[in-house]
Amino acid sequence: MFKNKYVAILIRLLIVIAITVVGGFAIYFIGKITIPFIIGFIISFVIQPLVDFYQEKAKMRRGFAVLSAMITIVAVISAAITLLVNEAIQGFTYLSKIIPVQYEKFSSFMEEFYLTKIYPYYQNLLNVFRGLEQSERSTVLESMQMIGSKLTDAFSNLVQAMGNGLYLTITKIPNVATILVISLLATFFISKDWHIIIRKMHQIIPQPIHSKINKIYEGLQRALLGFLKAEFKLTFISAVITFIGLLILQVNNALAIALIIWIVDFLPYVGAILIFLPWAVYSFATGNIFLGIGLSILYGLIVLQRQLIKPKILSSSIGISPLLVLVTMYIGFKLIGLIGIVVGPITFIFIKILYETEILKEIWDYIYLGKKNSLK
Repeated sequence: MFKNKYVAILIRLLIVIAITVVGGFAIYFIGKITIPFIIGFIISFVIQPLVDFYQEKAKMRRGFAVLSAMITIVAVISAAITLLVNEAIQGFTYLSKIIPVQYEKFSSFMEEFYLTKIYPYYQNLLNVFRGLEQSERSTVLESMQMIGSKLTDAFSNLVQAMGNGLYLTITKIPNVATILVISLLATFFISKDWHIIIRKMHQIIPQPIHSKINKIYEGLQRALLGFLKAEFKLTFISAVITFIGLLILQVNNALAIALIIWIVDFLPYVGAILIFLPWAVYSFATGNIFLGIGLSILYGLIVLQRQLIKPKILSSSIGISPLLVLVTMYIGFKLIGLIGIVVGPITFIFIKILYETEILKEIWDYIYLGKKNSLK
């Protein structure tokens, strides 16, 4: 009897694992072939308040209200992109004027550096090489050839990888354009029949499951929107600090550069260092020590403020304590690397939502006690 009980528990555990794995693969593959409609559904959900506003307040018909909402969203996004691009163009125009001058300075600096620093060492090494025996010369030459061959191979692989990446990007443009068009069409039709679709879903899905799905959905929505809001706050604060710092350093077109850095700062893990590192190195190399030190300090301040306030902002945005945010970020980092800094808190939130909706308890009751009705 004792043995049969644990055999049954093991069987039910394997059933739960199998359902989870199969469900995960099914969601993945179905998601791949229906991605335009998933995007359309998400966009429809986002624009519903605006569609309802146009329909109720402006007395528009549903289809025209959906079209007006889509045009409004596209117009706002286009205006924001136009503003950012305009600032970026001003920044690049400024750079196009100063880069030739700075390039001349850099070339002169490198020439002087070579003549005063590298060439004397080269002469000394050449004299030492001439004093070696034939066998020692052969060993040194073979080592240099091996190093040169490895450097050449590494450079060739890098160029090939960049070329392949560019080729793949170009070849995917028609596919992306097709997905975009279908997504916009799906957005229109889904938004037009939004309330009918939701009512049908309520009729098909049993009420107990429906209430749990609603709780999971609301929790994930709160977590996702909270995370995006936190990232926006962090990058905005970094952009403000960057702008003030560039003004103090008396850098021309500080606003345009700060906006460019703000956009780049949304890139995971690299962000603003893509701008600050080469800029600071170049400043030091061209003898502009003041600017190089200033940029280094400015980037250090940005990193420091992000590390200090990120747990607090994330905790207030996604609803868990700063300590738990810090712990989950660290555990995620140790387990899967840099991406774990983001995945860790989100995974904890998902588990927390499953616990609050008692789904984990029901799964446990099914596995340990065999209560089939707990999963209904």
